[in-house]
Amino acid sequence: MATLPILVTGGTGTLGRHVVRHLFDRGVPVRVASRRPAPAGPQPHEWATVDYRSGAGLTAAVEGTSAVVHCATNMVRGEEELARTVLAAAKDADCPHVVYISIVGVDRHPLPYYRGKLAAERVVADSGVGWTVLRATQFHDLVYRILSALARPPVLVLPKGVRVQPVDSGEVGARLAELATGSPCGRVPDLGGPEIRELADLACAYLDTFGRGRRIVNLPLAGRSYRAYREGLHLTPERSDGRVTFEEFLAQRR
Repeated sequence: MATLPILVTGGTGTLGRHVVRHLFDRGVPVRVASRRPAPAGPQPHEWATVDYRSGAGLTAAVEGTSAVVHCATNMVRGEEELARTVLAAAKDADCPHVVYISIVGVDRHPLPYYRGKLAAERVVADSGVGWTVLRATQFHDLVYRILSALARPPVLVLPKGVRVQPVDSGEVGARLAELATGSPCGRVPDLGGPEIRELADLACAYLDTFGRGRRIVNLPLAGRSYRAYREGLHLTPERSDGRVTFEEFLAQRR
């Protein structure tokens, strides 16, 4: 078991907070890297304020850690650049292990954000630092946010024929915590949600749970990314290891 702290970038986010919790459950000390100053009052973990844009504070944040779990994301400046910044700090601080969370299908799907995640994976693998990469399917949280936004108008419009395999972010966090307390092992098996479902089916579950009456309209779209979603390039039916269903997730949100 690690005696030095493990640094979690994005440790207050949707995924990072679960990683922190599961590391605590394992008795591992944690250091959270955040763009924000530390909250007032005592904290259950160490806190490092960093600037991901310039890298300021990152090397100091990584120093003296047994591993980094890189959960921070940056859809504006790009995942590749962010990964370069974090991995450079890890190398400067002689950190022995970086764990990176990626997405199922990044090597097949043309969505620009996915391509950025794939480029970031390559940065991690080529960094000279011991590394582990886990790919997961979309989180329940993401599907929930998308459906919440789409359900605001009287008619809920969805892309026709799209299936998803949502997974619980807590389960992904538990797997990352497990990986971070072990040795670097490269690319590990994907982690997928327990069910592959039509997006319209999940929309019905969302509307039923929250008693929102909406008419669902499925519209075909155009473009390479839409075609890739229709073809299921973001799914991993052979790795449906998650246990928490979308309905169970929704029940916790009532």
